[in-house]
Parts: sequence; C-alpha cells; structure tokens
Amino acid sequence: MKRSSTGRLPPFAAWRFVDAVDGFEVVYLEPGRLRGHTSAIEDGRAYAVSYEITHDEGWVTREVRVTSDTVGGRRSIHLRSDGQGSWTLDGSAAPQLDGLVDVDLEASACTNTLPVHRLTMPVDEVVVASAAYVQALDLTVRRLDQTYRRLDDHRFAYTSEGGFEAELVYDDDLLVVEYPGIAVRFS
Repeated sequence: MKRSSTGRLPPFAAWRFVDAVDGFEVVYLEPGRLRGHTSAIEDGRAYAVSYEITHDEGWVTREVRVTSDTVGGRRSIHLRSDGQGSWTLDGSAAPQLDGLVDVDLEASACTNTLPVHRLTMPVDEVVVASAAYVQALDLTVRRLDQTYRRLDDHRFAYTSEGGFEAELVYDDDLLVVEYPGIAVRFS
C-alpha cells in the first residue's frame, strides 16, 4: 500500500459526527503528533474531549493524554507505550493493554488514521490492529479488538468486536474522509 502521496499531512482536519452523536472534531497534525478537540452530544449528554497523541516515525503510538469535560466534571488520563506493546495508565502498569500498539478514541474519527499509516497491506489482506480504546464520557480504557482489510488505495473494511462493520474511506494522505454512521470529514 502506498503511503501519503504528498509526503506530509495537512496542518489540520475536521469532521462532523453523524447519526448517534451530534458534534465535531478538529485535529492539528504535526510530525509525530496529533492534537485534537471534540465537542459533542450523545444520548442527551454533552461532552468535550481534548487529546494529544504522540507517535513515532512508524506511526506506533507512544503517548496519549486525554481530558474529558462533562456536567459531572473534568477527568484526565495519561497513557504511555514503550512501542513494543507494554503500556502504563496514569503511571501504573496496564497489563490489559499488553500487545497493543495503537490507540482508538471513541471521540475521534482521526485515530483510525494511526493503524492505516502504520500498516503496509496488499489488497484483500486482513490485519488485526487491536487498540487501547478510550471512551469519551468517563475515559475508561480497554482493549478493543478490531481488523482492517484493504479494499483499494482509499478504502478499508473495518470491523470491531460486537459485530460493528464499516467501510472507511481515506484521502491520499490516509486521513479518514468518511466513517459511515460515525463521521464525515469537511476540512
């Protein structure tokens, strides 16, 4: 699979959430870092999430800071990875995340960019890319088993536990353009 055709990412991207969640996400893209913000309402509950994800040159997640603001208050977490599959959560070992190299934030369409940049796959190859999944409202962190199957240069079939399936569409820079039922990129 080809990498970004431009060799560099745009300075920012933005998505509008659709269906179950009403809101938007803006992310600022820098070499080795994604810095984003999401504001949304889901099931009548409002939240604002800010995050910073640091990754190495191979797009392996190394550090994640997430803050969630809700009517119940503000919470923050700090995840660190050694890049080989060992994680800490707020400074303590997180063995439930052993073996994972990606993070997936419930409040972010952009985090589906990480494994696609990291993986090199021929068409029709299926790759397991399970991730440390961070929920938006309470910042609970758990393992999320998921797969990506490359359909062509811009489309991947995505599945996650519980039977969720979607065909994700990416641009030439391998940023999500369309995440059916979840988000659509508008900038």
